[in-house]
Amino acid sequence: MFEKILIANRGEIACRVMKTARRMGIATVAVYSDADANAPHVQMADEAVHIGPAVAAESYLVMDNILDAIRRTGAQAVHPGYGFLSENAVFAQRLKDEGIAFIGPPVGAIEAMGDKITSKKLADEAGVSTVPGHMGLIEDAEEAVSIATQIGYPVMIKASAGGGGKGMRIAWNDAEAREGFALSRSEAKSSFGDERIFIEKFVQKPRHIEIQVLGDTHGNTIYLGERECSIQRRNQKVIEEAPSPFLDEATRKAMGEQAVALSKAVDYCSAGTVEFIVDPERNFYFLEMNTRLQVEHPVTELITGIDLVEQMIRVAAGEPLDIRQEDVSLNGWAIESRLYAEDPYRNFLPSIGRLTRYRPPAEEARGAGVIRNDTGVEEGGEISMYYDPMIAKLCTWAPERTAAIDLMQDALDGFEVEGIGHNIPFLQAVMNHPRFRSGDISTAFIEEEYPEGFEGAALSAGETGTAVALAAVAHVIAERRNTLISGTLANRARVVGENWVALVDDPVGGRSTLAATVTQNDDGYAVRVGEGEVFPVATGWTPGNPIMQARVGDREITLKIAPEADGVRIRWRGASMRIAVRSARGAELAALMPVKLPPDTSKFLLCPMPGLVVSIMVAEGDEVQEGQALAVVEAMKMENVLRAEKRATVTAVKTEPGASLAVDDVIMEFG
Repeated sequence: MFEKILIANRGEIACRVMKTARRMGIATVAVYSDADANAPHVQMADEAVHIGPAVAAESYLVMDNILDAIRRTGAQAVHPGYGFLSENAVFAQRLKDEGIAFIGPPVGAIEAMGDKITSKKLADEAGVSTVPGHMGLIEDAEEAVSIATQIGYPVMIKASAGGGGKGMRIAWNDAEAREGFALSRSEAKSSFGDERIFIEKFVQKPRHIEIQVLGDTHGNTIYLGERECSIQRRNQKVIEEAPSPFLDEATRKAMGEQAVALSKAVDYCSAGTVEFIVDPERNFYFLEMNTRLQVEHPVTELITGIDLVEQMIRVAAGEPLDIRQEDVSLNGWAIESRLYAEDPYRNFLPSIGRLTRYRPPAEEARGAGVIRNDTGVEEGGEISMYYDPMIAKLCTWAPERTAAIDLMQDALDGFEVEGIGHNIPFLQAVMNHPRFRSGDISTAFIEEEYPEGFEGAALSAGETGTAVALAAVAHVIAERRNTLISGTLANRARVVGENWVALVDDPVGGRSTLAATVTQNDDGYAVRVGEGEVFPVATGWTPGNPIMQARVGDREITLKIAPEADGVRIRWRGASMRIAVRSARGAELAALMPVKLPPDTSKFLLCPMPGLVVSIMVAEGDEVQEGQALAVVEAMKMENVLRAEKRATVTAVKTEPGASLAVDDVIMEFG
């Protein structure tokens, strides 16, 4: 067994690998860029080596720097994590030439499966079901249009060397095929250094289901069940679960056996994933094989009890698998939510900044379930524009799917993140969505359920009542504390009343006014909201605490609460609402106050996210049409096309390619 391994990665996956290595008694070496000098993975490792500037192309992707770190520390093996050099055959070969073990598959398997065109041909030869498409390379946009027409729209335009949703576009017509080809090729070149593109049929209403495989160097290969990854945004997975709520045992077995057949065809060893798309009739088609550890591997670990990182290390050390196919059993249900540094209220655009508060839920057994959080950040850390926006993977396990979802809801309710935009409200909304809870999902779930973007979750009448009841209790607690503060005799003698008016400002549910009567009793409080239900509330919350934990009836509830503009901001189950609790007279006066209107920005193209300007596609004096592409801004490895909202004339261009912009910086003005 190895005595020391180097992790050629950063963030949560570097920390994840180190946890297993430490348990196995193996010393670890971290590598880091300028931006990651104080990152948790650097602090966690036994040794750390600086490898270059913040830009990944000058640090984490520079093989010479990684190899130099290996020589300086005497590491015997390298775990690449995922992304960066994890599926780079040249890197694996250079390690082999240096006598360093690569904790991953052999070079030949990486080469064969890393090229999507080659992998599809090999899959077809191995008897694996494949999607119809053009298997050759495509030279230009016009050829892309011709091929797409022959295959039949819609089509998927994909980077041959792609992964993680980069370099992928769906085209429904000739215009989208031309634009998609150009954007996919550009993203592929910047992300992978390989601009080759191919096209295949886009299967409508598909589910994305993948099979985890594990092989050794002694000819043993097994599959460890499946993961459903259908909740995706821009081809990037957001929520995964294992097993799939859609597969039956016969389909699971057929997919698993085909995944093993493909793995054996390329002499695969280590952990890997064979991805399939599955149509509504459970017909499945090979999508690609990822020759590395997957981001969503924890859900497989939770339902099988198998540590995939440990198995990868043991296989790289030459050990045979001690697990046979008949030993694999799927126990319970696991859900993974990817926490991204992005703003769901601004079309999920990337967000950067300092984590002024980062308090994940405790990793623990809770009731009959388990909470796990794989993360690589800490409070006070900086989320930069140079790397992937994922900052944590929150996982829950329970004996049944519904219980795993409920536990995920509770864990998300208590996950505190401040200082950046993040997608926790969206994750909460999905967990509470009837369609997701029923398992009726596809890769189009997000665009179908949130076609106009995410504005927040819609709470039921009962949930809104609960939120109002807790806001009213919080107000009474704060008012009673104020009467105890030393000051005038009048203040000390003031009595806090029971009758209040709650003004609810909910972007989704609209504005409403509800009476709230708060009565204290031996068990806590009894709150009547409107003319309806009385909510028994027991809580130990104190003013200033951003998390309120309470028992409402027989339910344990956790929500986020913060003072805001003569009220409180309540964030719970994906909803974000301002609730102002006032006296009856205070509510009357508040209704007379003028409403402040937002500034008019219709004459400007504002940068919607922090990023780098890739290109400006118009000039001063140009007349632009609605929907016309105006500029491309890159943030966190993704290129975003900014378009005109209406017909106008460009009167001024305020930036240029290569410029670094903040949110709402002016890109151009219109007349």
